[in-house]
Amino acid sequence: MSAGGMVASSHPAVSLSGVRVLQDGGNAVDAVLAMAAMSWLALPGQCGVGGDAFALLRRPDGAVVSFSGSGYGPDGGAADFYRARGLTAVPMEGPLAVAAPGAVAALAALHGAGATRSLTELWAPAIDAALGGLRCTAKTRADILEHRDALAADPGTAAVFLPGGAVPAVGAPIVQAELAATLRRLAGDPGDLYTGELAERAVSALAAAGAPFSGMEWAETGKVVPGPALTGRYRGMDVHQTPPPSPGWMVLQQAGICDGTLAELPWLSAEAVHWAAGAARLAFADRLARCGDGDDGWRELLTSGEIAARRALLAAGRLPHPVAPAVPAAGDTTSVVAVDGDGRAVSLIHSLAFTFGARVTVPGTGVVLNNRLGRGAYLLDGHPNEVAPRRRPLHTLNAWLVTDDAGRLRHAGNTPGGDGQVQWNTQLLSHLLDHGADPARAVGAPRFTVHPGSDADALGSPYELRCETRLGRRTLARLAGLGHEVRTQGAWGAGGSALVISIDEESGALLGAADPRQDGVALGV
Repeated sequence: MSAGGMVASSHPAVSLSGVRVLQDGGNAVDAVLAMAAMSWLALPGQCGVGGDAFALLRRPDGAVVSFSGSGYGPDGGAADFYRARGLTAVPMEGPLAVAAPGAVAALAALHGAGATRSLTELWAPAIDAALGGLRCTAKTRADILEHRDALAADPGTAAVFLPGGAVPAVGAPIVQAELAATLRRLAGDPGDLYTGELAERAVSALAAAGAPFSGMEWAETGKVVPGPALTGRYRGMDVHQTPPPSPGWMVLQQAGICDGTLAELPWLSAEAVHWAAGAARLAFADRLARCGDGDDGWRELLTSGEIAARRALLAAGRLPHPVAPAVPAAGDTTSVVAVDGDGRAVSLIHSLAFTFGARVTVPGTGVVLNNRLGRGAYLLDGHPNEVAPRRRPLHTLNAWLVTDDAGRLRHAGNTPGGDGQVQWNTQLLSHLLDHGADPARAVGAPRFTVHPGSDADALGSPYELRCETRLGRRTLARLAGLGHEVRTQGAWGAGGSALVISIDEESGALLGAADPRQDGVALGV
């Protein structure tokens, strides 16, 4: 590998694990695989073996491929199954909220597509951290405090995150011996989570708790292969995104609506925010109306005619409003980015859906399971995203890369944040491409968020435009005058944890930054 490289993540230990791989001669794929595993220890509320993952890989020859680690709900989980139990929505917590976890399958496919080191070697630091105990951060302590009752109700989460019944102090080691053994097993055979003993243990535990898994949906979830990225244009660049069930197409739709407009408006002016927020509202309305797993309705939305039609709606002020009642809840995710000296780049994002997912574990494994089915699937008659066997719920996770017309890498990035992701990633692209921001300025820029998006738990909540106060009083007042229900969130309160690595066009130097809203860091070699 050529000299040089850079990584970025939302936790110092995660970034350190990746830069050490680069220092030892590994490539960007190796670095991301090491960082993903360390994230499971460093940010246990945000991601884990029991979650999902999406990734993009740019190879040195310029080809960009995607990896979709997104799982199916239970084979017995047709809509009538939930209605027969008196439910009006798929539960957000517990066994019925779980989808088969796709993260390990996605990482295994990424490993096969470009790694130079074994998973056993790359995951050894995470296994050591699980055995020795990684120090509890302020964020993890706050996550445990917020969900203490739910974590106490599950023996597995209680033993790890509430040892002796107490919330760990900041700086106290969180030991995960069972998870260490699971990681060692999966490093040797990732497929064990899908067709082996780990799969049997998980399916048996979930079925005994009332979730109608057969095991076949786990086997199908494990079949992840590289696929084409979804590519669109913005400001003369190619923007590569993760395809459905990821909502990456929504970033490309918003980019199409904003292309040529945001560049002409003052940076983060009320008029610029108004236009970008309107593009987000249109994208969420289209997602709700047209999109589900296996449904290609989103493709038409990216055509020039449909983009022009959305621009006309926005210009005329004809914006959609929420359509159904719901009570919103908070979620969590994390991500990593790596670029090496050969121009190889990986943007990966992974999640348990809500913080600590479904808040249940697979007994004896240390694996916390996601609640992606509850978060993503609807219980709406005939909807393309209605819960159904072998239908993956719609997702919030997406990752992106930007290349120029010669295929050269220009930017790689992502951000966690639920339905904020597709909005904030669009904002990042505008900061970088419309206004020439460097990574630090892009990730630290004042943030704004349309709410609700199209998460199952938030549908129909009253419309708000959530804004960080750093946008300025005049801008906020002007946005209210333009018809937005403005809700302020403090100077840095929007959430998310954006990461960007860019290549300076003149010098070829790598520039990177991690969002100051969390504890992340970008490190280079």
